[in-house]
Amino acid sequence: MSGYEMGVVHRKVERADPAAVQRLSAFGVATVHEAMGRVGLMKPYMRPIYPGAHLCGTAVTVLLHPGDNWMMHVVAEQLQPGDVVVAAVTADCTDGFFGDLLATSFRARGACGLVIDAGVRDVKDLTAMGFPVFSKTISAKGTVKATLGSVNVPVICAGAIVNPGDVVIADDDGVVVVPAAQAAKAADASAEREANEAEKRARLAAGELGLDMYKMREALAKAGLKYVD
Repeated sequence: MSGYEMGVVHRKVERADPAAVQRLSAFGVATVHEAMGRVGLMKPYMRPIYPGAHLCGTAVTVLLHPGDNWMMHVVAEQLQPGDVVVAAVTADCTDGFFGDLLATSFRARGACGLVIDAGVRDVKDLTAMGFPVFSKTISAKGTVKATLGSVNVPVICAGAIVNPGDVVIADDDGVVVVPAAQAAKAADASAEREANEAEKRARLAAGELGLDMYKMREALAKAGLKYVD
């Protein structure tokens, strides 16, 4: 991928406001995605390595080369508490770039998870650790340490643009990216949407139909829907 800045580590990252990150952590991926206007989602092949995995933190990005996890060790030094490592690869790859040893290192630096558009391994150990990982696949295939990538450069991970310091939220529904400058606004919109959904949930639980709550009957009739007894 031409245009990527290679062989560089940017040590200064302007992270999203911690208060906004904390607020966003209360919401699910679907809520945040909808609240932002249906943007920011990574491709749906990005899945948690164990059910119920959840993370919300500020992105520290790393650009890898296929079959080479050298920069995963470099990125560890740049982590601060509350960060999420977002790893992109310069070309499609499913090798296992990450396992329990790197997770131990990441956690010691304060990282709250990993999002990687490639493979990971040691799933049993990562699950036991409770270290949230969202990946393209699981693969036992190892990697080498030979080619320089970069740390804290803008990357495209699973179709989503991620800048260092952006907010990354991931759960069983997928992964969504909130630009750092929009974090507070996204948190406000998510809270508003959640309150609105709570009201609708109560009405549906009481037996009201979505047909009536959303005033669908007239539109359905205009579209030609007929009821036959």
